[in-house]
Amino acid sequence: MSNKLKSGLQAIVPLVAAILIFYYLYKDIEGEVILEALKGINALWFSAAMFLGLLGFWLRAWRWKNLIATNETIEVKTIPIFWSLMFGNLINLLFPRAGEVARCGGVSKVYPIKFGKIFGTVVLERTIDMVFMLFIIALAFLLEGGIFIEIFESLISLSAIKSFVSEYVYWAILLMLILLVLAVLTYLKFKKTTLIGKIRQFLRQFVSGLETLIHMKNKVGFWVATVLIWTIYFLMMYWMALSIPSTNSLSATSVLMVLVMGSIGMIAPVQGGIGTFHAMVAFILLYYGISEEQGKVFAMLVHTSQIMIVLILGGISFLYLFRKKKVTLNQ
Repeated sequence: MSNKLKSGLQAIVPLVAAILIFYYLYKDIEGEVILEALKGINALWFSAAMFLGLLGFWLRAWRWKNLIATNETIEVKTIPIFWSLMFGNLINLLFPRAGEVARCGGVSKVYPIKFGKIFGTVVLERTIDMVFMLFIIALAFLLEGGIFIEIFESLISLSAIKSFVSEYVYWAILLMLILLVLAVLTYLKFKKTTLIGKIRQFLRQFVSGLETLIHMKNKVGFWVATVLIWTIYFLMMYWMALSIPSTNSLSATSVLMVLVMGSIGMIAPVQGGIGTFHAMVAFILLYYGISEEQGKVFAMLVHTSQIMIVLILGGISFLYLFRKKKVTLNQ
């Protein structure tokens, strides 16, 4: 299979899946229902939520800048990092997860920093966000444990899980051991080749990116920004709920559950969480007395507002990075 065909399939298959999920969810919803929801939006709360979305993107860029700038002799500014981040978000709408590589490319186009190090900071940043997301899930479980248990019991069979684990766990361990042995043998055979040398060089750069958290100067600012980013995500969802009549009676803990389910939907390997975000949000809202139709409309409004930000700022970022000249070491 050629690289072009493989790349095309990687973009087309998830996109088709996203479109099919989205179509299945919304095929029975009349356009008038969506128009009525738009007419009933509280412009103040909706605009405030949109502003928070922009602030969240800027904080993410500032936090990432602190990682990238660690141990660098050149001055790394937030603005180019922000546009690189938005460029990555735009690419994610075309190729799932490719945006993480694209934003690294945006930074390396502007600054003479090793790509491996930049990519290491992205992995570090994503890992920290995953830990915070797990914390949010745990918090939601403490506050809304009854809903969690109800969902778990309705969707998952404990006996089926036990049967699956007992049947396949040993095969999984054996497969991992075989792959480990093959990886070691491959390395020993080809360790002196140019390709392995390049891989080792990239891994050294990658590790230096992971180590930026240790050597970073503004550690307090980094962690404060991380807490603020997740606080913004919650407030943005809450203010969106307040802006729409069908969801403005939701409690803060209910919105926290919506945030958790929406975040899980965004992890799915489809472009921009299209379809999966909508399904997860509409699903959890059923447990809070919001009709399936209104839950889907709410999910559409929340998701579309963020997609519009990404499309507009992502388009600008493309022009910015295309015209931006690379910073030299003596600047």
